[in-house]
Amino acid sequence: MAKDQLQVLTALDIAKTQWYHFTAIIIAGMGFFTDAYDLFCISLVTKLLGRIYYHVDGAEKPGTLPPNVSAAVNGVAFCGTLAGQLFFGWLGDKMGRKRVYGMTLMLMVIASVASGLSFGSNSKSVMATLCFFRFWLGFGIGGDYPLSATIMSEYANKKTRGAFIAAVFAMQGFGILAGGIFAIIIASAFKARFDAPSYEVDAVGSTVSQADYVWRIILMVGALPAALTYYWRMRMPETARYTALVAKNANQAAKDMSKVLQVEIDAEPQKVERLAQQPANSFGLFSKEFLHRHGLHLLGTTSTWFLLDIAFYSQNLFQKDIFSAIGWIPPAKTMNAIEEVFRIARAQTLIALCSTVPGYWFTVALIDKIGRFAIQLMGFFFMTVFMFALAIPYNHWTHKDNRIGFVVIYSLTFFFANFGPNATTFVVPAEIFPARLRSTCHGISAASGKLGAIVGAFGFLYLAQNKDKNKADAGYPAGIGVKNSLLVLGGINFLGILFTFLVPESKGKSLEEMSRENEDESGEMQELEHSSSYNKRTVPVP
Repeated sequence: MAKDQLQVLTALDIAKTQWYHFTAIIIAGMGFFTDAYDLFCISLVTKLLGRIYYHVDGAEKPGTLPPNVSAAVNGVAFCGTLAGQLFFGWLGDKMGRKRVYGMTLMLMVIASVASGLSFGSNSKSVMATLCFFRFWLGFGIGGDYPLSATIMSEYANKKTRGAFIAAVFAMQGFGILAGGIFAIIIASAFKARFDAPSYEVDAVGSTVSQADYVWRIILMVGALPAALTYYWRMRMPETARYTALVAKNANQAAKDMSKVLQVEIDAEPQKVERLAQQPANSFGLFSKEFLHRHGLHLLGTTSTWFLLDIAFYSQNLFQKDIFSAIGWIPPAKTMNAIEEVFRIARAQTLIALCSTVPGYWFTVALIDKIGRFAIQLMGFFFMTVFMFALAIPYNHWTHKDNRIGFVVIYSLTFFFANFGPNATTFVVPAEIFPARLRSTCHGISAASGKLGAIVGAFGFLYLAQNKDKNKADAGYPAGIGVKNSLLVLGGINFLGILFTFLVPESKGKSLEEMSRENEDESGEMQELEHSSSYNKRTVPVP
């Protein structure tokens, strides 16, 4: 016999969109705003770090970070993020979403400030200190992924759940945009106050001593939005799904959600006890039952996120190199240090404004209409098409008259990454796994993505180098060139299309329906008996 759904969970599933939904989006979203700002702002200042700390007297070109240092500075935060996603994802299922949520935010704030205060008597010690603090920054950021997604999915109604989770993730776009805009403002202010000649005119004088403050200020400001939302994060009640289904505290779940929804909800402790005794609500992550029910789902979420992030992060972190290669940013020796920061930030801001931010919000608008599967499949398809469109006629795009076309197609790949798998790979793992394993499985999926980001960030450094070693950047071996690197990324996107078929569609379904937590012993789905459970008048019905 099928049993009816817990009243508190049904109330959440059918609730109309209310103010608390938007509050949750802002509170969780500001964490992602900070995540994106902190992860991507480093790409704005790596050229500056090279000029300041690795200047070589008499060199034809400005100083650049050595390959191992560049890989460490760009990639160490991803290593921390991967570790944080696994650790805090697991901890979120053990201790509760809310208790762990504050830890991640404070870690992000402290490490952001500390990154800007990196100290040392020589270049090696400054870079080592920076890498140390950016690892812990990444560790805190990593925790934000599974916790924010899980909290938002467990608070949302099933009609607009996809849009709410995607809206949290879409704050990344504003974080990237804010990083670029702030770097433009700081670089403009310092350039006006401390003007300097270009490198080819005066190699030493082109990097004023005050330029050392520029990168530190840009890194430290990332702490502000996270710090401002700490109080509100601590005020959020624990999610009803964790309290009722994992902590087994029916009374507290009903009490918390009665306040949030402003309705009367029965606690139903006996029903919670019955649910806890069902086989569907007892198997662990490493059990045969999990493998049977969710093994292919976890393979789908981990593989698609891994493949997406190889392409996404290799482009995003090193788009300044691509812009330089096609001439959108002038040769480094024709600029001073602060002007180079300004040019790189302007290019990243234009890409964010024209393609990254719109892509995220197209997903928010359409994810609950056309579904997660269709958006992800479409995104991977167009990313593949546009990547090959850049790669195959690459020599054509390097001519001065064709540079705008290159930037347009390059922007379209970002648009369809964000109106596509970059958003859906974040949303789906928060919807399809059981409550007691939801944060852990999302953390595993996200960590797989960050492993892809590490492959993209480290691999692209070497792959994109010129085939002629004499034309490669100082200290790098010969690579396969930008053209062949783009061909490889196109192939990776095509694999993403194939693995998308392992991911189930969750549009319009409750979390318990997707995770099959509301099955009885015979495997039948529970009926959602809204009308007989409680007074309809007290619950907002869409």
